[in-house]
Amino acid sequence: MRDIDKALEEIGAIRSQIASHTAFRGYGPVAIAITGVLALLTAAAQSLFAIAPTPLLYCSEWLATAAICGAVVRFEMQGRSRRLHSGLADEMIHQAIEQFLPATVASVFMPLLLVQFAPDSIWLMPGLWQLFVALGIFASLHNLPPPIFAAAAFYLVSGFACLLWGSQSHHLSPWAMGIPFLAGQSLMAAILYFAAGENDAED
Repeated sequence: MRDIDKALEEIGAIRSQIASHTAFRGYGPVAIAITGVLALLTAAAQSLFAIAPTPLLYCSEWLATAAICGAVVRFEMQGRSRRLHSGLADEMIHQAIEQFLPATVASVFMPLLLVQFAPDSIWLMPGLWQLFVALGIFASLHNLPPPIFAAAAFYLVSGFACLLWGSQSHHLSPWAMGIPFLAGQSLMAAILYFAAGENDAED
């Protein structure tokens, strides 16, 4: 039994090693584009209907939107990985989640901590979220198409720009979330679509 367990561990290690050097194709351009549209719709709803008058509501609404976006991406990721990575699908998905996990955890706990201990500073949330997304993409670069670097750079620049802009008024701006995330996710979706080329059509 020890030999069998050892062999299984070695096989798992080999599969993980292969996955770490394989381009991940589980991020679908459709799901990524949808997340950008959802961000814009949330910003429009907050702006038109004034449904985010307090830091708590502002934070809650965007966390809810982020959860929906995560579910959309995860759903398409599951299907695409099964189709495009076959036997390595589980390892590839686990690796993708692991790469983005620190940024995701920071994105969840940072606004909650601000609401609890520094509600007047919740204006930092849009810029910091964009910086976290940039860091998550940078952490995943070696498994994604090289042009995706442009999306990471965009979020890095837009994140700092939002922080500088927000520091002037400390205003809870829905558009500081909606517009950058629509632009960033649209850019990422376009990069993934054109990077895939004919491969997805053939698979």
